[in-house]
Amino acid sequence: MFLKTKTMRYTNDYYLQINRLAEAVETADAIIIGAGAGMSTSAGYTYSGSRFEKYFPDFIEKYGFPDMYTGGFYPFKTLEEQWAYWSRYIFINRYDGGPGKPYEDLLKLVEGKDYFVLTTNVDHCFQKAGFDKRRLFYTQGDYGLWQCSKPCHAKNYDNETVVRKMVEEQKDMRIPSELIPRCPVCGAPMAMNLRADDRFVEDEGWHKAAGRYEDFLRRHEEMAVLYLELGVGGNTPGIIKYPFWRMTYQNPKAVYACVNLGEAFAPKEIAERAVCIDGDIGKVLENL
Repeated sequence: MFLKTKTMRYTNDYYLQINRLAEAVETADAIIIGAGAGMSTSAGYTYSGSRFEKYFPDFIEKYGFPDMYTGGFYPFKTLEEQWAYWSRYIFINRYDGGPGKPYEDLLKLVEGKDYFVLTTNVDHCFQKAGFDKRRLFYTQGDYGLWQCSKPCHAKNYDNETVVRKMVEEQKDMRIPSELIPRCPVCGAPMAMNLRADDRFVEDEGWHKAAGRYEDFLRRHEEMAVLYLELGVGGNTPGIIKYPFWRMTYQNPKAVYACVNLGEAFAPKEIAERAVCIDGDIGKVLENL
């Protein structure tokens, strides 16, 4: 059984939930933000439709890709073509443009509060918006990092300089061969530092961030904590959603809030301490 909400935009019930969430933010000793893909979608980082068509018309024409994700998993015949695709992908989602208003509004909302961010997003928008990087844990990687594809060692590498060159110098859907990134240790091709299989590299920085998150949880486990879930879908619920439900259930002082367009719900066991808002995250944060 779940507590579900109907779409509440422009209704009195919607503003009632907004007020409940505002009160929870105000009275919380700590706020733990769990952000999924819906947060970046609200900020304009869409992976299909006009934005995809604007940056990948040649790949769409050749392969018929319906969205960026599909192209990201395609087995290109050459590394030159693979990195032509991925360099554009990285550039527009990691380096080009700002974080978007929802991220900026969220920072305003939690400024001055004791907060921590757990996110499955890999686009770096939290740091772009000015969130303290010591209060961030990117569990699934970062578009701005490469790792050895084997991997032969547990280290990641910044890719901005080379990615920008790839974007500038590619021609006919290929990058110059000399720009193909290779592991400085074993010479194997580099890969994205994104959690897709058991080869994902959790480097020293990843483990330090994980430790800071666990420490934050321990220090606040008996306090008035707001677990604020934003745009988390059903692909990886074991990272944010299920732990937030469990920690709210175990702590009588905790409040669970879920903001998600079309997927705002909570288990009946925490219904009395849950705020579920079915609506666009950006609009909700603006209203708050």
